[in-house]
Amino acid sequence: MRKYVKEIIVLILQLFMFYIFPMFGGPTDIMGVIVLIIVVTFILAIMIGALSKEKIKYLYPVVTAIVFIPTVYIYYNELAMIHAVWYLVISVIGMAIGVTIRRIAVGRWE
Repeated sequence: MRKYVKEIIVLILQLFMFYIFPMFGGPTDIMGVIVLIIVVTFILAIMIGALSKEKIKYLYPVVTAIVFIPTVYIYYNELAMIHAVWYLVISVIGMAIGVTIRRIAVGRWE
């Protein structure tokens, strides 16, 4: 459990962005909130890819997409379900960038 602290912190930040942050957006601000959450998801995926040495980090994109699905029914309507795919794609891209940054910084390809 101790070796997954970085991953757990990033996942808690992601949960905060999915479940708490939309409460502060009004009905007209919802698209801005979605764009902000996509940007934060991208940044968090880069962080987990660059900081984590554990193999479990590769599950982060799938977990991000799955964790978003209940928010569709809490804050949005069924049309927002497509955003789960966007979060998966953005997380994969961010993870790839983060892993590349880590490999360049460490100086070897693991």
